Amino acid sequence: MPVNFVTILKAARRENASDIHLIAGLPPAFRVSGEIILANSDKLSREDCCTMTYGLLNEEQKKHLVEQKELCFSMEDATAGRLRVTVYFQNNSPEMAIRLCALEMKSAEELHLPPIIDDFARKPNGLVLITGPTGVGKTTTLNYMIDLINRERRCKIVTIEDPIEYVHQRKKALIVQQEVHTDCISFSRALRHVLRQDPDIIVIGEMRDMETISTALTAAETGHLVMATLHTPNVSQAVERIVGVFSSEQQQQIVLQLANCLQGVVAQDLLPVAGGKGLTLAFEIMVVTVGIRNMIRENNIHQIYSAIQIGKKDGMSTMDQNLLDLYQQGKITYDVAVSKARSTEMFNRQHKKQVEW
Repeated sequence: MPVNFVTILKAARRENASDIHLIAGLPPAFRVSGEIILANSDKLSREDCCTMTYGLLNEEQKKHLVEQKELCFSMEDATAGRLRVTVYFQNNSPEMAIRLCALEMKSAEELHLPPIIDDFARKPNGLVLITGPTGVGKTTTLNYMIDLINRERRCKIVTIEDPIEYVHQRKKALIVQQEVHTDCISFSRALRHVLRQDPDIIVIGEMRDMETISTALTAAETGHLVMATLHTPNVSQAVERIVGVFSSEQQQQIVLQLANCLQGVVAQDLLPVAGGKGLTLAFEIMVVTVGIRNMIRENNIHQIYSAIQIGKKDGMSTMDQNLLDLYQQGKITYDVAVSKARSTEMFNRQHKKQVEW
């Protein structure tokens, strides 16, 4: 590994960066507190990018990169710890986006996670979903839940990840972590075989396709706790996405399965902290009550948001309600809150009501 790559990793950890971007024609770029900053160093040449990229790869990975023009893998570095590396091409030159994984598991308080996350992790069975766009900490939340189970239960956890970002050491649970393209072919094929491994908890890094979703629902229905991520911006769209990947002939069966096994959905985002560096978590939470099960079963997905609005006693919160709480606590600015609100008008109305009260 070239010395300059190690220097870049050290600088990134020093800056508390979450990601590194190595692009020809620019100095190394770090994502710090959600913003991209350029390192105070020389610009990277095409040759620099080629040397660093191919210096990290084995022969099989090089072959894959040449054939597919993209590659994602994880690696351990003595200086920076675990890295998730994504390689792509621009102007026929390889470039990298590198995620610096957490060196240690943080507490729920440090991650700003709501208490309901612990309740979801302690469910004996069913499906729990963590949703949100890329880079908002879904994998971190999922790994926190795995760690909680590992500390509390004598059970078997099997994870399917692409790639593995955090390596769990055995505490009370047996943990098997499988990486797509290294330990298994795909999420869907690995998930079929996981059911034969006597798991109690199954963790799916991302539910990407119909076969994976179908097998996950079956596993959740047959006594396993299944935890997974989805790329949807809010709770209602997570439900719609799961049903929508199936044909119209299959959807009624999927709706019934989902209504029976879904335990909860957390949609999350990361927002800049007011007046300082850092990010804080914003979230929307749905706890699946009898009423919400009926809404899903009868395909009244549009009613779910209203149920979340009035479900505070059950641990629920809409994103707008949480944004208002964060703003009133001084954790985020008004502009940030409004920019992320699902309904600006409703947010302002609720804010005005609380101010008047």
